Amino acid sequence: MTTPHDPAGLAVEFYDPTGTRYGFPTYPYQSAPTGLATRRQLRAAGLRPAGHDPVAQILWRHRRHRRVAYLYRLDLAAPKRTATPAQRAAVAKALRARRTCHSCGQVKPYYIPRRTGACLDCIPGGSQ
Repeated sequence: MTTPHDPAGLAVEFYDPTGTRYGFPTYPYQSAPTGLATRRQLRAAGLRPAGHDPVAQILWRHRRHRRVAYLYRLDLAAPKRTATPAQRAAVAKALRARRTCHSCGQVKPYYIPRRTGACLDCIPGGSQ
């Protein structure tokens, strides 16, 4: 099945800038107006939506499924927050706990399997 296109080359099926068909301003893939960006594009630019709701969406088909990406206004975006030293220390402590064996207490260079709770040296047949 082919998608109808207008003379400008846009996929007409997903072009609804007023939101009458989809209830939300909708644009085809790679046709979003300037000043709008997806979450991934915001993150790449060092920004975040800052609690604002999306203002539009991009729709496209991938295989048989309809895919959607929400668009946020760039002028309302705020800089990404950075973790405090205490938060970074807490994450490091949690990751170290995931590498510490409950049986022998050694810190391993890999995450301990949650199923056993022990390193590969402590479980029978683990490090064959």
